[in-house]
Amino acid sequence: MTGARPGAGRTMVTICAMSATIMQALDTTIANVALPHMQGSLSASLDQINWVLTSYIVAAAIMTAPIGWISERFGRKRLFVICVAGFTIASVLCGFARNIEQMVLFRLLQGAFGAALVPLSQAVLLDAYEPHERGSAMAIWGVGVMLGPIMGPTLGAWLTDNYNWRWVFFINLPIGVLTVLGLLAFMQETVRSHARRFDWFGFIALAIGIGSLQVMLDRGEQAGWFESSEIVTQAIVSAIGFYFFVAHSATTSNPFVRFELFRDRNFVAGCLFMLAIGVVLFATMALVTPYMQNVVGYPILTAGFLLASRGGGTLVAMILVGRLLKIVEARYLVLAGLSLAALTLHQMAGFTELTSSGTIVVASVLQGFGLGLVFVPLNTAAFATLPVALRTEGAAMLTLLRNIGSSVGISLVIARLTEGTIQAHARLVEFLTPFNGALAIAPAPLDATTEQGRAMLDAIVSQQAAILAYGEDFRFLMALVLATLPLVLIIGSARVPQDAPANMALD
Repeated sequence: MTGARPGAGRTMVTICAMSATIMQALDTTIANVALPHMQGSLSASLDQINWVLTSYIVAAAIMTAPIGWISERFGRKRLFVICVAGFTIASVLCGFARNIEQMVLFRLLQGAFGAALVPLSQAVLLDAYEPHERGSAMAIWGVGVMLGPIMGPTLGAWLTDNYNWRWVFFINLPIGVLTVLGLLAFMQETVRSHARRFDWFGFIALAIGIGSLQVMLDRGEQAGWFESSEIVTQAIVSAIGFYFFVAHSATTSNPFVRFELFRDRNFVAGCLFMLAIGVVLFATMALVTPYMQNVVGYPILTAGFLLASRGGGTLVAMILVGRLLKIVEARYLVLAGLSLAALTLHQMAGFTELTSSGTIVVASVLQGFGLGLVFVPLNTAAFATLPVALRTEGAAMLTLLRNIGSSVGISLVIARLTEGTIQAHARLVEFLTPFNGALAIAPAPLDATTEQGRAMLDAIVSQQAAILAYGEDFRFLMALVLATLPLVLIIGSARVPQDAPANMALD
């Protein structure tokens, strides 16, 4: 199947692909806010409950890599239906879990089945639309990928507060059932091939490398990073896994990941930028949400709605960018989007506890708009010249790199935030001396000679230290975005004439 004729069938396939994308994208973040409730209900320790997130992330990362081969061997439609059904069943099982062991097992299954949903939906939409329509198709697909993680915490908080944490998982049931029925009815099957044998050695080596890396990144902050023998061991195991994967793939005639992917200039550029987007998008989310709750003092639902404004900016950008791609080169839209993202990160670096909600909303909307300008052109350009036979595998690789980027970004900024807060607190405390004139004329509640006064002073210092640390993290992300700007030059042309034949970009 190289494409689908415009009509009801293509519309239904688009809706099903989008629902699968949103369902999986939501589940990357929706469970986070429900963890304290799960911990109490399942009688789990803090270390145990964290595995609810870790198990999902690791399973999804490992199972993303073989999607191209599985789709080629068994057919894209069959794989898509099985994965949506498996993800839905695993979600329901998570909702019915009675202990932490069951929850971790069912989350593993959820991550394993969910790994294929985003890359398969992307490949399906790329095939369903003509070359000159693919900018609009990627805009539709990007709405689910970008808005899902942003809306997840807000929806999770609302469901948990108004119903029960189990509804965080039960909500997938009606969406999953309708998606399976729609795919069975409207999606066409692809041609299956048994030419390639499965490279077990390459898969196991890559799985060990990715799995160890994800566990290391997820548990690093809690374990004390490289001061912990556990983290050092995971780093060594991950490096060994990646080494054997690369060495084996470079010398075998039938590699697990076909290196032809990386001969395409646009695809390589897409991979590099997808790593950067993974870092910036998810790391910024990991900073803004606790900032609004812990520093400014907003309730979780209010913080979620303010954060959702970034999704509004992304949505507007994606509505416009499909049309813009027909008249503007993708590289210029990526450059504009990254510049806007860097500008808003600079603005966020100046946030304080007195920053108004209006200022936060404006910065969030502009940042979401900038990321929307980057995400769609990047995905369109990455597949503009990639052969059809490599499309599903390429989509899986981009998804994997975005997930790795998000894990690296979140771990990096949280580690910097923790260390930066400690250092800033130590510097600020140095000024709290009896010889400080400002302290001498402070109001009575801040009298350092009383226990209450010292407690209030410590709370103020801790808050200001956190603000300084958050500012440094936002500046770090801004510098990262600025460092990626020169890479825009390696993005080739991705514009396709509107009257191009249907097979132009498929040969």
